[in-house]
Amino acid sequence: MAKYDERFKLKTVEQYLSGNRSCCEVASASGLEESQLRRWIASYREHGQAGLAKKFSHYSAQFKLEVLERVRRDDLSDSQAAALYDIRSVGDIGKWRRQYDEGGVGALEPKRRGRKPMPHKHPPVPVPQDMTVEQLREELAYLRAENDYLKKLKALIDAERTEALVKKRKLSKD
Repeated sequence: MAKYDERFKLKTVEQYLSGNRSCCEVASASGLEESQLRRWIASYREHGQAGLAKKFSHYSAQFKLEVLERVRRDDLSDSQAAALYDIRSVGDIGKWRRQYDEGGVGALEPKRRGRKPMPHKHPPVPVPQDMTVEQLREELAYLRAENDYLKKLKALIDAERTEALVKKRKLSKD
């Protein structure tokens, strides 16, 4: 699908609105599908020049549901609803309708794109809400002392192993 800049869209819409040429003539002279030009014209009539500008948007489930209800209530076509709500892709409305029919309102929620986030290597430890600051400090001091004790124990065990290896080597040399 070709991308057209705003000036080109405005120029072709104004050619049609001037009344000198039919929609089919303007479309073929510009190398467009007539349906594309009709969408631009409808969008221009509803929203002015802003209706022809590029639009990057994500629609909420509430907005999608509102569009679907309005289409059903007022018996609008998808093209009419797209022009009315400034939705650039008419096909989105049909997709929303299928999602709603298959899964209800929850299916209209935007889906997260891309990879799932990696889990934390060390998830945060929840802080007990019932402890005072002083109690937390005491627990921290206790845990630090315990950690120091275990480090010292490991160092002693490593020293004993090293000493045993040294004795073993001396005995094997003799």
